[in-house]
Amino acid sequence: MFSKIAKVLSGTALIKQIAVGLVIGILIAAFVPSLVPVVKIFGDLFVKALKGVAPVLVFFLVMNAMAQKKDGGEDNMKPVIVLYVIGTFCASIVGVILSFLFPTTLKLQVADSQVAPPSGIIEVLHNLILSVVDNPVNAILNANYIGILAWAIIIGIALKAAAGDTTKACLNDIAAAITKVVGWVIRCAPFGIMGLVADSVGTAGVEALIGYAHLLGVLIAAYFFVALVMNPLIVWLNVRMNPYPLVLTTLRESGVYAFFTRSSAANIPVNLSLCKRLGLNPDTYTISIPLGATINMAGASITISVLALAAAYTLGIEVDFFTALLLCLVSTVGACGASGVAGGSLLLIPVACAAFGIGNDLAMQVVGVGFIISVLEDACETALNSSSDVLFTATAEYAERRRNGTLRAEDMVPHD
Repeated sequence: MFSKIAKVLSGTALIKQIAVGLVIGILIAAFVPSLVPVVKIFGDLFVKALKGVAPVLVFFLVMNAMAQKKDGGEDNMKPVIVLYVIGTFCASIVGVILSFLFPTTLKLQVADSQVAPPSGIIEVLHNLILSVVDNPVNAILNANYIGILAWAIIIGIALKAAAGDTTKACLNDIAAAITKVVGWVIRCAPFGIMGLVADSVGTAGVEALIGYAHLLGVLIAAYFFVALVMNPLIVWLNVRMNPYPLVLTTLRESGVYAFFTRSSAANIPVNLSLCKRLGLNPDTYTISIPLGATINMAGASITISVLALAAAYTLGIEVDFFTALLLCLVSTVGACGASGVAGGSLLLIPVACAAFGIGNDLAMQVVGVGFIISVLEDACETALNSSSDVLFTATAEYAERRRNGTLRAEDMVPHD
C-alpha cells in the first residue's frame, strides 16, 4: 500500500501536491478546528527542517563552488547585485507612490515592545559589517548568511589554492549529499504546507485585520504591482523577451513556499533547486541566492516606506518630493540590512520615521500596527522577496546569453 502511495506521489507534480495540501489545511481549519494543533506539527517540522539544513547547505555549496571554480570563469555576480539594488529601490518608489495616491492614517496605541530598533542607518550598516566577520561556527548556528557567505568564500578560495583533487572531490560529494537531503525535505512540502495553512487560518485574527484593511490593501497592492508589473519590466529591459513565463514560474515555485514559511532563509533550498532546474550557472546561484535572502528585500522596502508615510499622514506631516526621495533611499538601505536586525523589516520603520522627525515612541506604535497585520503582510512580503532572488539571478544570466546570441524562449521555464 505504501509503495503504491509513494508511486502516485512520485508521479504527481510537487506543486499539485502542495495545492492539495493547501486545500486540506483550509478545510481542517474551517470544519475540524480541533485537529489544527495536530497538523500544525507538520508545518513546524517542515519549516524547522528547512531552516536547519539551509545554513549548512549554503556553507558547503558556496565553499565547493569556490574550490571547484575554474580560473577566468564568469560568475555574473555584479549584474545580479545591481538588479537586487535596482529592484529594491524601485519597489520603495512604488510603495511611496501608492501611499501618495491612497494615504493611510492609523489609530495609534501605545505598543509594548521588548525589542529596541536601531538608532539609524549607521547602526544598521555597522551591524551588517560586523556580521561579515562573525565566528563561522556561530554564523552557521545563528543562520547569519552574510557571515556564512564570507567564510565559505574565503575557505573555498583557500581550498582551491591548497587542496588536492581528492579533497576537492570529497567536498563535492559532501555538497551533493546535503543537496540530496534538501530534496527529501522539499518532498515533504505538501504536509508542511497543510500544517502551516491550517494553523494560519485557524489562529489568524481576522477581526484584528479588518480595522487595518486600508493599510493592508495598500501594502498588498504594492507587492502585487512590483511582482506583476515592475519586476517583469526589469526582466524585459534586460532580456527583451516575454518575461511572464519566468515571472510566473518564480512566483509559483518559490513565492508559494515563501508565502507559507514566511522565511527567506527557509526558502533558500527551494530557490537553489529552482535555479538548478532553470539551468543556471551554479557558480552564480549558489552565492546569489543566499546573498539575495539577505540584501534583496523589495517587499521590506515597501513595508518600511508605506508604514513610515502612514505615520507621517497620521501626524499631519506634509511630505514633499525630496523627502519622499530620501525615504526611498533610507528604505532601500534599511531593507538591505533588515535581516541583520532582530524583528526584520518592521524594526527598521523607526529609522525611516526619523526622516520625518517622528520620535521613537510614536514610531514604535507603528511597529506595533505592523505586527498586528504581519500574518498576511509578512507572508506576501517574503513571497516577493524570495521569488525575486531567483528572478534576478536568472535575468542576469539570460541577459548575458542574449548578448551572446544563445538565449532561447524555452530556457526561461524550468526543466524537470
